Amino acid sequence: MSSNKPRVIKDYEKLDPAIQEQIKLEYPLGFSRHLIYFNNKEGQKVSALPFETEEKYYLVRMTIPQAKQIIENDEDYDDDGILKDDVKLEYEDKYSDEGEMDIADDGGMEDDDFEDNFEGDEDEGDVDED
Repeated sequence: MSSNKPRVIKDYEKLDPAIQEQIKLEYPLGFSRHLIYFNNKEGQKVSALPFETEEKYYLVRMTIPQAKQIIENDEDYDDDGILKDDVKLEYEDKYSDEGEMDIADDGGMEDDDFEDNFEGDEDEGDVDED
């Protein structure tokens, strides 16, 4: 991870669809086995999926059950939780140029900054509370 990149924690549902597609390319077999764990500043254990673009380093908030549910509900994945070949090819073509991988900068208004040690308040600054 580059220390100069903005680092954000964000819910999967709040990510730009283009970032979601790029995450699917990075994790074609699902997300649950790739979650990392850290303690936030309140000392609570938090899980998230790491994802890095040229512009930002993301921790996508999710638990193992949420990660499995996202894949189960996503039509881009087959019944075995594997990214469908035609979808994979479509996304690879769509994001094949290195410069295009970061077109989905969502402006940062909804991004939640976090510290290098992952102890930032992951809810701070979240303007899209539901």
